[in-house]
Amino acid sequence: MSYAPGIAEGFHRGATCGPNPQGREARRPPVEQPAKFELVINLKTAKALGLTIPQSLLLRADEIIQ
Repeated sequence: MSYAPGIAEGFHRGATCGPNPQGREARRPPVEQPAKFELVINLKTAKALGLTIPQSLLLRADEIIQ
């Protein structure tokens, strides 16, 4: 089970920190907090560990790995 910022969002935010088009000296990019977190559940691993994931948690998951 993982609850973390989405990878796609991280790549998108990183792409916006490209070179400065005005040619000015680069500064440190601002610190940004993720706007969205994703819940991913791996049922195969849960089964191998003998865990039962409640249905209410499965309904909240953004992705379920079979």
